[in-house]
Amino acid sequence: MTKRTTQQPAVLSVVGTGPGALDLITPRARLAIEDADVVVGYRTYLDLITAFISPEQEVISSQMMQEIDRCRKALALADSGRRVALVCGGDPGIYAMAGLVYELVQESGSSTRIEIIPGIAALNSCAAILGAPLMHDFAAISLSDLMTPWQVIEKRLQAAAMADFVTVIYNPRSKKRQTQIIRAREIMLEHRAGQTPVGIVSGATRPHETVELTSLEKMLTREIGMQSTVIIGNCATFVYADKMITPRGYKNKYGL
Repeated sequence: MTKRTTQQPAVLSVVGTGPGALDLITPRARLAIEDADVVVGYRTYLDLITAFISPEQEVISSQMMQEIDRCRKALALADSGRRVALVCGGDPGIYAMAGLVYELVQESGSSTRIEIIPGIAALNSCAAILGAPLMHDFAAISLSDLMTPWQVIEKRLQAAAMADFVTVIYNPRSKKRQTQIIRAREIMLEHRAGQTPVGIVSGATRPHETVELTSLEKMLTREIGMQSTVIIGNCATFVYADKMITPRGYKNKYGL
């Protein structure tokens, strides 16, 4: 593997590996991983891409809740002249590491060039599995209150519900957080009918993938966990042939 010379600028590639299936990793993301001297990432995501990592590459893995340390390590390695791929599941710019890396660069004054390589996000892959629920305006809201106060999250849920956005719920429930998804459903029911379609995809594109198509009034009777993405339809969303569809408006505009 060719090492970087001192004349070459340091580069840290922040790589999105998509929802989990190897054939949904973009060619650019795969190339960045294969060309790296060091691959850094959360252990679960690294386990999904072992086919792209060679024995000659150094691999640095860590657990959840170690995001700052992981990004600092990746940036320090890149600053030293090594080619580094920092791996994120989904897309690195959506609830992942891209923003944190830029914050650390600003803090440290690093001259390393940051390269963000997009990946298929959970909302994309889950929407494709469910049908076409995101054909009109939508909002994505994480229910994790580890870094965002719950009062702010609740305000955003209220706004999305009032504006009739199709709403994608990330991080809906964990072992420690059981009530947030209950409150989110209550807020949605203040503005939407109980029959509003809801799709729940867990472990999207992975061997343990599960898909549930239900309604707003019945969604809490279904299994929802940290690997689940919940998509709540708007007032026009409907179900046809076991698929969740939100009209874009072509019928009203042009007729069918």
